[in-house]
Amino acid sequence: MQRIRTAWLWSGAAALAAALSVLLLDRIFPPPELAARSIVVTDARGQMFRAFPVEDGRWRLGADLEEIDPAFIEALIAIEDERFYRHHGVDPVAIMRASVNALRAGEIVSGASTLTMQTARLLEPRPERNLGSKLMEAWRALQLEARHSKAEILETYLTLTPYGGNLEGITSASWAWFGHAPDRLTPAQIALLISLPQAPEARRPDLRPDNARAGRARILDRLARYGLIADDIAAESADEMIPSRHDFPSLAWHASDFLRQGTPGETRIVSTLDYNLQTEAERLAAEAAASVEPDVQIAILIVENESLAVRAAVGSASRARAGGWIDLTTRPRSPGSTLKPFIYGMAFDDGIATPHTRITDAPRRFDSYMPENFDRVFRGDVTVAEALQHSLNVPAVETLDAVGASRFAAGLRFAGTAPAIADRAETETGLAIALGGAGLSVRDLATLYAGLANGGEVRPLVWTQDDTAGEAPGMQILSEESAGEILTILRGAPQPAGRAPASLTSEAPAIAFKTGTSWGYRDAWAAGVGAGHTVIVWVGRADARPRTGQTGREAALPILFDVFDLLPRQETPREEREPWRLAQETPAPLEHYRRDPAPEILFPPDEAEVWMDHDTRGYILAGRGETALTWYVDGQPVPLNPAGEPVWTPEGPGFYAVRAVDEYGRSSRSRVRIITSQG
Repeated sequence: MQRIRTAWLWSGAAALAAALSVLLLDRIFPPPELAARSIVVTDARGQMFRAFPVEDGRWRLGADLEEIDPAFIEALIAIEDERFYRHHGVDPVAIMRASVNALRAGEIVSGASTLTMQTARLLEPRPERNLGSKLMEAWRALQLEARHSKAEILETYLTLTPYGGNLEGITSASWAWFGHAPDRLTPAQIALLISLPQAPEARRPDLRPDNARAGRARILDRLARYGLIADDIAAESADEMIPSRHDFPSLAWHASDFLRQGTPGETRIVSTLDYNLQTEAERLAAEAAASVEPDVQIAILIVENESLAVRAAVGSASRARAGGWIDLTTRPRSPGSTLKPFIYGMAFDDGIATPHTRITDAPRRFDSYMPENFDRVFRGDVTVAEALQHSLNVPAVETLDAVGASRFAAGLRFAGTAPAIADRAETETGLAIALGGAGLSVRDLATLYAGLANGGEVRPLVWTQDDTAGEAPGMQILSEESAGEILTILRGAPQPAGRAPASLTSEAPAIAFKTGTSWGYRDAWAAGVGAGHTVIVWVGRADARPRTGQTGREAALPILFDVFDLLPRQETPREEREPWRLAQETPAPLEHYRRDPAPEILFPPDEAEVWMDHDTRGYILAGRGETALTWYVDGQPVPLNPAGEPVWTPEGPGFYAVRAVDEYGRSSRSRVRIITSQG
């Protein structure tokens, strides 16, 4: 009895030691990890825009069982490993069957490798096929089964399987040989995809079509014998043509590369781009470019206003044209007159002017800078709204002079754009911002105009489905009231030739748009807001050579309206279809914009820092002018005390714009900082 106990103890100890040894070996020599997979950029529905090869130019698109035709999975398991879901990586039944068949035939006639063992071989290729490598595959298969589910193992196998040339994985093979994802496959396609990995190079459809046809036919026969397809279907499928190699999708070329670089470590990037809209925008850009000089490029950006999601991004009309490999939505170019709406919007906020304020369009010199209108014709006395709608230059420069060029540029920077301008205030270069003397990109303008659509609040553009940047609080570059007035003015701008006003139909979107042309006709722009979207169009040459006579209105505006035709139709509010309902009454001092002599503000002086010792502290504003002065702070009138003196009570610490306006509309402004114990 003692001997029996001792034998059992030794047996248990040996078994325990063996188990511990296996666990130790498993920890010391874990199975290799899955190799790098190709990065794929898609839309929210899974439509692929572009894929990127991995090392050595190999296409290795990750497999997802939910996106693979179930008929293929059923056929693959029937052919390669019928007991896949019942074994634990190594199939003893298959080993016994293969051994018996080999003894009967005197040679190996069938393999015993399971799909898990084949996966192990793909993860850790070995140059020699011998008993040692088979044992290692079996060991690795057991390790894989202990670590992963059957679905994960199958997806790994279908990601690494070779399909000839530089193709790995069923998804890569399906796109390359059939031109679509493997979610829908014919019997002939299923048979070819099962046959190819058995001899990837010998059966390549593009190099050895006869071998590919013969291999496919053998698989079709087996599928018919297993009852997975009918005999007549197998015969018909065997006669189908052998496919040729297809190119991988290459939509949203530049945007996909931008997303790839911006999301390192991700192999599947779900963008905010809309597949159908992106396709149509690229088609539209290509058709428009085909009608002009061969080196002209077009960039288009479409942004959904509410979410700030980029729905389409066209970096160039064609990569076959000069500069087509450059993403022209990111390159700073002169924006022409497209910034004028923001200049006037700031003027509204500052109380300098209203849409109905009359301003003189006449020659004027600003130190050594003397702007002219594009057509070199001056209109005389016009309203600010008319000056903006007709893009008059002198009124815009004069308004910027009052707003402050440095302050305007700082506002653009705070809004997240990066204007390339000299960092100097009230100089030639500064005032030239009004006419395009700053470098901004298509994306910058899209950010600004989407902010205009969102009540003056500028937030970052959103490029991926899980990006929350657009939900964060933004920069209020204009007040909601001023932004709305600017949009109303822009909706009343002269329509392009051949376009009926939106007021004639409830289906046509009321587009608030602005065009721009840079100096020397180097850049043609059109920016628009309507139908819930912001659209920016740029037309020009990538090397910035001029296109004489090609203005934003002629070259870019028709494309802008064509893009809006692509957007979903929606009911346009009546107030947007009747753009001249500017209800704000113009205060008498702001009926006319006059230059000089301007009133002088004595208190508070410009750039002053004023201490506020308690919340209700008021300050008497003082100034000197030819007539009585009316005072405004941040555009709001300042009340008078019983003695008729303007008394301003700040709301708290921060920066304020104080303006004094005389009876002729002439004004002066001072920027003041209020300081309290809190800040």
